[in-house]
Amino acid sequence: MAEALTVIPAAVLRNLADKLYEKRKNAALEIEGIVKQLAGAGDHDRITAVINLLTTEFTYSPQANHRKGGLISLAAATVGLTTGAAQHLEQIVPPVLNSFADQDSRVRYYACEALYNIAKVVRGDFIIFFNQIFDALCKLSADSDANVQSAAHLLDRLVKDIVTESDQFSIEEFIPLLRERMNVLNPYVRQFLVGWITVLDSVPDIDMLGFLPDFLDGLFNMLSDSSHEIRQQADSALSEFLQEIKNSPSVDYGRMAEILVQRAGSSDEFTRLTSITWINEFVKLGGDQLVPYYGDILGAILPCISDKEDKIRVVARETNEELRAIKTDPAEAFDVGAILSIARRQLSSEWEATRIEALHWISNLLYRHRTEVLTFLNDIFDTLLKALSDSSDEVVLLVLDVHACIARDPLHFRQLVVFLVHNFRLDNSLLEKRGALIIRRLCVLLNAERVYRELSTILEGESDLDFASIMVQALNLILLTSTELSEIRDLLKQSLVNPAGKDLYVSLYASWCHSPMAIISLCFLAQTYQHASAVIQSLAEEDVNVKFLVQLDKLIRLMETPIFAYLRLQLLEPGRYIWLFKALYGLLMLLPQQSDAFKILKTRLKAVPLYSLNGQQLRRIPSGDPYPFHNMPDGFQTTEDGVVAEGGRSSSNGINFATRLQQFQQMQRQHRVLARTQAKSRNISTSLSKEAQREVEPRRSQSIELNIPPSRSSKRGSGQLQL
Repeated sequence: MAEALTVIPAAVLRNLADKLYEKRKNAALEIEGIVKQLAGAGDHDRITAVINLLTTEFTYSPQANHRKGGLISLAAATVGLTTGAAQHLEQIVPPVLNSFADQDSRVRYYACEALYNIAKVVRGDFIIFFNQIFDALCKLSADSDANVQSAAHLLDRLVKDIVTESDQFSIEEFIPLLRERMNVLNPYVRQFLVGWITVLDSVPDIDMLGFLPDFLDGLFNMLSDSSHEIRQQADSALSEFLQEIKNSPSVDYGRMAEILVQRAGSSDEFTRLTSITWINEFVKLGGDQLVPYYGDILGAILPCISDKEDKIRVVARETNEELRAIKTDPAEAFDVGAILSIARRQLSSEWEATRIEALHWISNLLYRHRTEVLTFLNDIFDTLLKALSDSSDEVVLLVLDVHACIARDPLHFRQLVVFLVHNFRLDNSLLEKRGALIIRRLCVLLNAERVYRELSTILEGESDLDFASIMVQALNLILLTSTELSEIRDLLKQSLVNPAGKDLYVSLYASWCHSPMAIISLCFLAQTYQHASAVIQSLAEEDVNVKFLVQLDKLIRLMETPIFAYLRLQLLEPGRYIWLFKALYGLLMLLPQQSDAFKILKTRLKAVPLYSLNGQQLRRIPSGDPYPFHNMPDGFQTTEDGVVAEGGRSSSNGINFATRLQQFQQMQRQHRVLARTQAKSRNISTSLSKEAQREVEPRRSQSIELNIPPSRSSKRGSGQLQL
């Protein structure tokens, strides 16, 4: 320091700390001349001493004017050094950078001015301090003083020019600092960062695209900034990068895909649209690189399909179709389980469109990778069953398509029907609201006869008799009314002549025994009219209840529909269909006379033309024994279908109707026992309730007595004792 004092006059040092800018400026010019002379003489030791003096006595001084003078003099010394300044930068630049954090805004301003002048002199040699300078500029861009901000912007432009023309800039060293700063929320800093990203990306020798995953999330974060200018700048930068990706032969899609998936769930519409647009391009361009990320990408796409913004929905649907169209192989890192997990999760979405697309994905996977999907069946089966209760008919139909695809195997078919019955048992509303839709669709997809046989087998052993009765009534109504089951009805009509019809009739009969009306309907379909009459006559008083009459009312009305047209036409031949008449009259006798069903059936029976009636034969209709074939006139015998046939021909097709009747009666006895037990339980609970009420009454009267004044209470007490 003493050596520096011999070089610099005391007056110059005094003026450097003066409060007047002009004196400090003139003193700095003196320093510039002194350093220039020393540099010309090659006396770098004295130059080092001068710089140390300026640093320690001025730039690090507690006095603001000293610091200002020190900064100006360091810039002047650099100008004096010219080409030789590079070897002294380690002494000159750090004190200036330190002054960027000074509490005095004027000192910060002079620091920007000083570094600007230093940078103009050293240019490319300046790059070794780039990260420190960038960090300082990043902070100064948000400075509270407008003059400091303005000076920082001028310095920033110069530094950008130096970097773009330098071949010493290291992008690898800079990226970690950029990644760290990208999370800053200050709008000025964000503008500063986007500006640098854009500039560096414009330099041909700097590969910003290769480092895009490091700062991509920060750019997407800026899309939701409150400042329109920042959003626009970030969008412009992202659009440029996307264009570069399209033209680049080598891109790291995987890391960026993870970022895009997260941003697709942003609450900001513009961010969602931009991210889903990027995902759309990635799906088209990414190829094998994206295979491990298909599950995550699908998880981002499916919710966007139901987005409230129309543009997002359009791009999401397009991306979904592109993704589904790609041919994949589980052997090539395609994770079937991950896709199924996402689809299963999205089945719980509140949006119908998303649930529908999730089901399309499960169906698509079953078609392409059935074996792999079935290994995850336990993970998705319960969710698929719950989806049958969905509020959307379209969703329910798609769920049934998936179930039908799974149920192509006998084991899974049985499992499906068992679980379906189980769900109907647990949720009566599902059976009531969706039962017909589910059963009809399954019949179309899986063969109606197969479905009904399996349901009948399960219900035959059902322990919950009330549920079994309700379920059978529902199945019977579907059988009688659905166009999808017309082939089954045609087959049942041939029960007495066709072995296949007979097998189906016997298969359904066991479970149909849970409902008297279902059995009668089945007999009418199969044209086993004599057995229908026997069933009607076997009904006990307890069987003819309100539920039975409601079901009977439905049947009478159904008999007026085209489905039973054949039966109504058979009424034109009462001589041949004696047992049909007896069965119908039996139903008529069970109906209340004032009911609409009674009037409908009575009117129908009255409509039979008189000329077709043969009183002789009708008087010979047997009674008592339900199967009195021996009572018919000589040469005639009734077949099981109620037709009077000549020559004693029988067409029961091997069906033991007496055994069937016993089976029905036995099942009805079980239902009667259950009904009595339930009634008894209700009576007991009612009695207990009344008994408890009686016990409460004396307590109330006692409490009333305790509240009576003593004189009255004693008199009443004595009166009670006398009694």
